[in-house]
Amino acid sequence: MPVPAPAPVPRPREASAAAPPPLGPLPDPGISLLVIEDDPAGSLAMPELVDAEGKPVRVRTARNLTEAQRLLTDDAQCIVLDLALPRSKDGQGDGAAGDGGDDALETLRQVLRLAPGHAVLALTAEGDAERAAEAVRVGAQDYLFRHELDDRVLSRAVRYAVERKRADHARRQLTESRLRARENARLERGLLPTPLLDGSNLRFATRYRPGRSRALLGGDFYDTVRTPDGVVHAMIGDVCGHGPDEAALGVELRIAWRALTLAGLSGNSLLSTLQQVLEHERDDEEIFATLCTVDIAPDSRRAGLCLAGHPAPLLAHSGKAPKLLPYDEGGPALGLLPDARWPCREVELGTEWSLMMYTDGLIEGRVGAGSDRLGEEGMAELVGELLAAGLSGETLLDATVTQVRELNGGELTDDVAVLLLGHDGVEQPTP
Repeated sequence: MPVPAPAPVPRPREASAAAPPPLGPLPDPGISLLVIEDDPAGSLAMPELVDAEGKPVRVRTARNLTEAQRLLTDDAQCIVLDLALPRSKDGQGDGAAGDGGDDALETLRQVLRLAPGHAVLALTAEGDAERAAEAVRVGAQDYLFRHELDDRVLSRAVRYAVERKRADHARRQLTESRLRARENARLERGLLPTPLLDGSNLRFATRYRPGRSRALLGGDFYDTVRTPDGVVHAMIGDVCGHGPDEAALGVELRIAWRALTLAGLSGNSLLSTLQQVLEHERDDEEIFATLCTVDIAPDSRRAGLCLAGHPAPLLAHSGKAPKLLPYDEGGPALGLLPDARWPCREVELGTEWSLMMYTDGLIEGRVGAGSDRLGEEGMAELVGELLAAGLSGETLLDATVTQVRELNGGELTDDVAVLLLGHDGVEQPTP
C-alpha cells in the first residue's frame, strides 16, 4: 500500500514581508520658526516659545539668505527676518553691513520671493518704526522691536502671523476662484446663441439648464435664425455626454449649423455636412449627436421637419391638447452611420400655434420614487395642463422645467434645453 506523501508544511512568512500595522493619524508637528539674522555676538537671544496648545516652537537660525534657503522647509511656517541683516551686491544678504532702509526692504523682498507661502515677521530697532511699517506694506505680516523679544509677545506675534498668512492665502484662493468662475460664466454665456429673428413676428423663448454642477453650458445646443427669404429656421440638439468636451462640440455644431443655414443649406444636405463636422471634431468615434430642425415657411402656417435621432417637437393649438409631431420618418443620430440620410417631411402648423422643441433631459427624468420615466407622452400631458391653466412663453417653460424636476424628486442629472416658438395668427410680413 503506497504511503501518502506528507502534507506540505507552510513556510513561515519572513519578517520583512509582514504587513505593517495600520498607521494612525500623524501627530501635529506644531510650529517651526526660522530666524534669519547675522549676530556674531549672539545678542539676539530667542526666548522659549510655545504655540497655542502649549507645544514648544522649534527654532532654526540662518546667518544669511543662502543658509536660509537650505534650512527653509515646508514645516517652517514662520520666518523672523532681522532688517539689519547685511546685504551683498549679489543680493544674498551676506556681504558688508548696510543699514540703509532700501537695502533692508530689498532683503525682505528677497525673502518673500524665496518663501511666498510663509508668514514673515520683520525685526527692527525700537526707533525705526517707519521702516517697520514699510516692511508690512511690502508684505510682512507684522513687525517686532528688538526690546520686545520676550516669550509672551513673540509667541503671540508668531501665532498671529501664521494665522494671518493662512487667512490671506485662503482669501486669495477664494478671490481667484470667484474671478475664474465669473470669467467662465461670461465665456459660457457668450457661447449661448442670440436668435437672429429680425423681421419675424414669431414669439421666442428658451430655457437652458446644464447637468454639470456649477456649469452654464452643457452638451445641449440650440439656435434660431431668419433667412432673407422669410423662412425661420430653428434647431435643437444634444451631444452624448455631459463634460466640457461635449459642451465645446455642441457649440461647434451650433455655429456650423448657423453658418450653413445662412449659406442656404437645409434638410439632408445640411445634416450631412454637420455629420462631417462632428466626425472631424469629436475626440472619440463613439460620440454622436441628436438633432431636430424646423424650417417655418414665411406665412408661418407650414414647416419642414427633420429629425436625426431626436425627440419630436410638441405642437399646441389654442383650446386643444398638444400633440407630438410625427417622428416615424426620422433618420439616425449624427455620427452613427457614415452614409445615412435624413428625410424631411412637411407639417401643418395652422394659424395660431405654439411649438416646443426640447432635448431628452426633459423627458428622461423619473416620475416619483419609481423607475418609470416621464417620457414624451407624459411631458405632453404635463404641458397640456399648464397651457389649460393659461401659461405661455417663458412662464410656461419655467413651470414645465420646475414640474419635471419635482416629479424627478430633485435636480435633473442630464442637460435640459427647451425652445418655444409661437404664432398669434398675424400674417408674416413679406420679405
